[in-house]
Amino acid sequence: MSKEKWKGGALLAPVPPALVSCGSIEKPNVLTVAWTGILNTHPPKTYISVRPSRHSYGLIKESGEFVINLTTAPLTRAADFCGVRSGRDTDKFAQCSLTPEPSTEVSAPSIAESPVSLECRVTDIIPLGTHDMFMADILAVTVDNSLISADGKLHLEKSGLVAYAHGEYFELGRKLGFFGFSVQKKKKRHTARNTQKK
Repeated sequence: MSKEKWKGGALLAPVPPALVSCGSIEKPNVLTVAWTGILNTHPPKTYISVRPSRHSYGLIKESGEFVINLTTAPLTRAADFCGVRSGRDTDKFAQCSLTPEPSTEVSAPSIAESPVSLECRVTDIIPLGTHDMFMADILAVTVDNSLISADGKLHLEKSGLVAYAHGEYFELGRKLGFFGFSVQKKKKRHTARNTQKK
């Protein structure tokens, strides 16, 4: 495989086009963030990186709380809109027909149409350059009941999640494997014994 060298850049893909809600139930706001991920398992920690010029930056900094709402195929248009319009002069919840609902642990609203919402409280703000990183504890996760089986297993693959790669949105599709499948021992086949009398 032949490769061309480019200078360092933010070309990691795919990433989640997460709908990040902030503000309050009375004055909700939402922005789309691609710079997000998991930092730690125990305690569960995440981050979002936001430009200080964004309207949501001040809301999150003041309250110290936000909610990461996962984006599905039906929410793709809203995710795009909320990434290019400012909450300073637009009610993005109303424009995108999104419903703010009370979160369980934070004052920032969750988005009712999102199947999974991570309620977060900021622990640190780290200036990085173009963006500041809000490190946060994940205090609670709310999940749509339709994605939980009778035995309590989460079936996130049924939600139609969306990924963002180099300026384009993609719906996640074909399953290629599962965590640990590459090292899983193959099950031995048991051959049926011939029990017939001769």
